[in-house]
Amino acid sequence: MRVTICDVGPRDGLQNEPETLEPAVRAELVNRLADADLPRIEAASFVRPDAVPQMAGAEDVVARIERRTGTEYSGLALNEQGFERLVASGLDRVNFTVAATESFSERNANRSLAEATAVAQRVTERSDLPVAVTISVAFGCPFEGRVDPAVVAELAGRFPTAEIVLADTIGVATPRQVRALVERTGASGVHLHNTRNTGYANAVAAVEAGATLLDASCGGLGGCPFAPRATGNIATEDLVYLLEGEGVETGIDLDALVATSSWLEGVLGRRLEGQVYRAGAWVGDGD
Repeated sequence: MRVTICDVGPRDGLQNEPETLEPAVRAELVNRLADADLPRIEAASFVRPDAVPQMAGAEDVVARIERRTGTEYSGLALNEQGFERLVASGLDRVNFTVAATESFSERNANRSLAEATAVAQRVTERSDLPVAVTISVAFGCPFEGRVDPAVVAELAGRFPTAEIVLADTIGVATPRQVRALVERTGASGVHLHNTRNTGYANAVAAVEAGATLLDASCGGLGGCPFAPRATGNIATEDLVYLLEGEGVETGIDLDALVATSSWLEGVLGRRLEGQVYRAGAWVGDGD
């Protein structure tokens, strides 16, 4: 069995950092991830810089990327203006986010859920690029609590031509819930946060339920600026170690990925949340 891992570190990872890295540094992160054979990388976010200053200069980031055969480069958009910027930048894929609750839609996209859904439908219909629709707060919302799975399933059904990704934005899901919602919606992928230390178990549950796409962030960076206490994503290198050990192929160079997270630790000047980049990969070849 083989899955696709999308590293969202350059976007979801860095958007919650207190400092803003220059576009050249963010592009270097993308290039290092590509050199580690990541099949997909979320390289930039086309949002207003006053809303998320850490993502300013998205076009500059994309222009500095050294394209690598075998890697698909995606970007995030929340509205049609962002979508148009993304397309003009030359990226390969669109990631469009829609919230599962009214409150989170208003906080994250500054529009009602009905308005955001209509925009997402227009984007999926007009886009010549492949589109992933990520349903944020699919398991729980910081403002409304638990989310009815029927609501998520109905929302996912509105995008029959898109790749559907279920996001546990605030890290409240458990494996049973992830397995059930992936099976119910037929979602291709999941975006998991490890806020309550269930992210890796949830990833395994998602794969067992049929998901073939997993978002993760190098070093376990990440969080959502519009979701209180939404701490880091699952770490890409930890996820690769886990899946490969379970016989699930990723095609990723784990040693190069570990080196990338170690480099990023130096850039940010602090220890990251991931475990494997500090412990190192283990192959069991000792005496």
